[in-house]
Amino acid sequence: MASQRLSMVVFMVVMVLGAMHMESSDAQTTHNVGGNIGWTIPPNANAYTTWAASQSFKVGDVLVFNFTSGAHTAAEVTKAAYDACTLTNPISVWSNGPASVTLNSSGAHYYLCTVTGHCTAGQKLAINVAAAASPAPAPTTPTPTPTPTPTPTPSPTPSATPTPSPTPSSTPTPSPSPSPSPASSPSPAGGLAPTPSGTSETSPPPAPGSTSTPGASDTPDSPSSASFLSAALPITFLSMAMAFYY
Repeated sequence: MASQRLSMVVFMVVMVLGAMHMESSDAQTTHNVGGNIGWTIPPNANAYTTWAASQSFKVGDVLVFNFTSGAHTAAEVTKAAYDACTLTNPISVWSNGPASVTLNSSGAHYYLCTVTGHCTAGQKLAINVAAAASPAPAPTTPTPTPTPTPTPTPSPTPSATPTPSPTPSSTPTPSPSPSPSPASSPSPAGGLAPTPSGTSETSPPPAPGSTSTPGASDTPDSPSSASFLSAALPITFLSMAMAFYY
């Protein structure tokens, strides 16, 4: 990681220095007026017009007028003075050669020599200066993107499933059967006391020499049994209905 950052810093420094060098070289373009002939009476009247057409001028460039001091001058004038070769009231004048003139504004610029007869002989220059190109923005160092740290996913906590409580089943309590009330048996003619229902009356032992007739005294008490059944059946059905309901 440290070596990558150092390489990035070195690369950015080289880029900035290169941009500064290019900008400086562009801002300091030097034009030797007239090329090889310099600033003098030209061999033909259109010599400086032809030379200017082959150049590109922009704000910040430098014009160099190569001449011998005292033999020529370089003066900046208006368009009207340029066209008429008016030598008075120049905007600026340079008497010592070689003279270096920095182009500080865009648009048309006009120059001539103020020595009598030199302008009319063709020693004058008209150029068009373009605006300076806007400097390229300085490259920005990309900000390293931090590596996102994965957030651990919490494991789900198992929820306790409630165990349903068993519902107590109500066991139907059977209702107690009422005891059957003793039925009164008809008293025999001998005046014996009544006995409870369901019990047979004990017959006296037969007299010697007498013969017992079967079925006379051993016959069960039919009315007593019928009363017990008539009382027990409704209670049994009621108990069965209650057990079925619950």
